[in-house]
Amino acid sequence: MSEKLLVRRAAVLGAGVMGAQIAAHLANAGVDTVLFDLAAKEGDPDGVVTRAIGNLGKLSPAPLASKALAAAITPANYDTGLELLRGCDLIVEAIAERMDWKQDLYRKIAPYVTDHAVLATNTSGLGIDKLADVLPERLRHRFCGVHFFNPPRYMHLAELIPARSTDKAVLQGLETFLTTQLGKGVVYARDTPNFIGNRIGVFSILATIHHTEAFGLGFDEVDALTGPLIGRPKSATYRTSDVVGLDTMAHVIGTMADTLPDDPWHGYFKTPQWLQALIDKGALGQKAGAGIFRKAGKEIQVLDLEKQDYRPADPAAAPEVVDILKTRDPAEKFRRLRESEHPQARFLWAVFRDLFHYSAYHLADIAETARDVDLAIRWGYGWSLGPFESWQAAGWKQVADWIAEDIAGGKAMSDARLPAWVLDGRDGVHGKDGSYSPSRDAAVPRSELAVYARQRFPDPLLGESFAPGETLFENDGIRLWTDGDGIGVASFKTKLHTVSDQVLDGLQEAVAIAERDLRGLVIWQPKEPFSAGADLAGALGLLQAGKVDAFEAMVANFQATSQRIKYSLVPVVAAVRGMALGGGCEFQMHAARTVAGLESYIGLVEAGVGLLPAGGGLKELALRAAQAAGPDGDVFAELKNVFETVAMGKVSKSAMEARELGLMRAGDSIVFHPHELLHVARQQALALAESGYRPPLPARAIPVAGDVGIATFKMMLVNMLEGRFVSPHDYEIATRIATVLCGGEIDRGATVDEDWLLRLEREHFVALAQMPKTQERIAHMLKTGKPLRN
Repeated sequence: MSEKLLVRRAAVLGAGVMGAQIAAHLANAGVDTVLFDLAAKEGDPDGVVTRAIGNLGKLSPAPLASKALAAAITPANYDTGLELLRGCDLIVEAIAERMDWKQDLYRKIAPYVTDHAVLATNTSGLGIDKLADVLPERLRHRFCGVHFFNPPRYMHLAELIPARSTDKAVLQGLETFLTTQLGKGVVYARDTPNFIGNRIGVFSILATIHHTEAFGLGFDEVDALTGPLIGRPKSATYRTSDVVGLDTMAHVIGTMADTLPDDPWHGYFKTPQWLQALIDKGALGQKAGAGIFRKAGKEIQVLDLEKQDYRPADPAAAPEVVDILKTRDPAEKFRRLRESEHPQARFLWAVFRDLFHYSAYHLADIAETARDVDLAIRWGYGWSLGPFESWQAAGWKQVADWIAEDIAGGKAMSDARLPAWVLDGRDGVHGKDGSYSPSRDAAVPRSELAVYARQRFPDPLLGESFAPGETLFENDGIRLWTDGDGIGVASFKTKLHTVSDQVLDGLQEAVAIAERDLRGLVIWQPKEPFSAGADLAGALGLLQAGKVDAFEAMVANFQATSQRIKYSLVPVVAAVRGMALGGGCEFQMHAARTVAGLESYIGLVEAGVGLLPAGGGLKELALRAAQAAGPDGDVFAELKNVFETVAMGKVSKSAMEARELGLMRAGDSIVFHPHELLHVARQQALALAESGYRPPLPARAIPVAGDVGIATFKMMLVNMLEGRFVSPHDYEIATRIATVLCGGEIDRGATVDEDWLLRLEREHFVALAQMPKTQERIAHMLKTGKPLRN
């Protein structure tokens, strides 16, 4: 039985880059958090921490989901604040990577740590058992390692590293807290240097560095090969090193050299001369403005080792190698890479070969199962497949034979033999019974810890699939399915989950089926985004063909779908994750409830393509402004902020910010773990149904800001136009947005109904859509993916 970890208050020790951002993410999760550091030498003793908290609002990407949360972090210092630790249920130590400093701090805080508190170190590679040695006996069973990846708000991975003395129940309680409360993917690592993620990830970088030189390739050339072409982030290898910091890279390499003297690859654990030279002259990467890459004006330049200087970067993979990498069958792709004479192809085979070799050789030392390694690398480094998944997909036996052949031929980075289990005739390490564990010599299934029952579709490993539920209805736009719990789930089938005619018709049919046969409906997508909005290509096609009537009918159908969601007789819950733009935002605005993942980027962005929201979004904002103002309040005052949000096409940088922008309601829920989103949404729909859900009554008397409101907005806009902050077409769009929000050219305080506002939306949307400048904007967005300011 796992112990439930109740965290009312947490402390973070160390207000450096990681400590401050861990404190920020605890605050995001609603945890009352105290942040500690050394007492300032002069002035306010808490000054070091106060400055660190102030700095959180300046960082990008933002550690805080709302800037207001900075006030929720309490600053403290080790000289005068240690009494505050007595009230803390979780204490995360995140000071510099020095064993002696950490142990000294543990001796200092131990008398103030209560018996029920969990104490964790956020070390990226120091020995957990050795750190635990200095703790009193009463605390040792509640101490472990928790390695967050940087930046902690955004990186999904958290490595959990037990000490010999750690209670299993304590670990499971912490695992549950990290998963649901902080939204992390938890992987257990053994207490070995650099754990799993950095042990394998940094080795991959070192192998890449070695083979870059061996095959005579440029840094930009290698980044072209080791990014999206092989399922890895755009920052690839060397750009990632610049972002992380070249000094940090050198430190991690140094740690590997110092702590892994017996590793058969130890000879490669050294900082290359060129890297040390960059560090010595302060070119530490992105934070210093120059590293392996630098920006000169608008030009990206890359270090050229032959010239000992920077040159314009030309990140290009050879066409014949791109052709190999586009091969659909992984087995055929790896065969072609190995047989090719092209240096780029030979480089890629060598990098994969040595990564597979290293991962297999060390699996038993660093992890319980191959699953832990693959998920750690995917979640910590952003790869689409972990090393074992890539190997298995390419044909385990054949690739194993090739690796063994290269080892015997002296081509591999090490002559260490592959473990016997690799060559025992198996087809891979992942299968229907679980993932291979060398220590148990058996397949181990996924954890049965109760928290994972909340993940209906966890992140699947190669070969894993999860039953898709019973289909109730399907067309070209959506699929409606259920697990038999009385809740239907509607998922879009279009690219980027854009809203096409088939999606509109499908959603209306889904609501009808839910009303007839179910207790509620959830709109949820298996993958991000929630929806990138309306199908612009289809809309532009109608306009260019002169089919204005068909275009207007499409807009009316969009509005009808939003209204069908809002006035459904069973609750419709929108489960939002990733982007919910334009029509995607409008659908969630009309749902009975929105359940949004923390990383939801929500916005009415139509102004960027020369349009205004016309799926009921402006109507809802006008209605909410009237409700917020109350019977005798100032509707215009409530409209000011939302007008700016829509006219500027603002997109929230978190679900919390979406609430602040008025695009989500105060009662909407925010979920931290993306794979728990569907579970929470279904529970919300069931709870609404259980409580005797009825849709809202139609709004028939909505007070509006009218002509006075429009005139006031126009005055603001004229100033912006004259100051050249907006173009004449921006002015046109914003004026029409103001006209709809204010209910049209009618008396201030007059009342209108929803149909009136929807008709205004339609009229102004269709008028804008027929303008050449709007059509230019739509075409430019479709072609480049970027807005045009014309």
